[in-house]
Amino acid sequence: MARAMFDYTKTILKKVSFDVNLFTKEVIKALNRLLPHEIDELRLWIESLLKNQPELRPCLIYLNR
Repeated sequence: MARAMFDYTKTILKKVSFDVNLFTKEVIKALNRLLPHEIDELRLWIESLLKNQPELRPCLIYLNR
């Protein structure tokens, strides 16, 4: 079940990646829903996404807690 939530979160983040504010809001929601090891995996996934979309970088402040 938890893996399904992680996959769902990635799907949502891909869909809202056009807007920095929406993306950041969804990252914050994900931090409340996901397990600690999934948050680490999400951080890595977002860092790879930033190579193509550097404008999303502001969301990293929430992931570096």
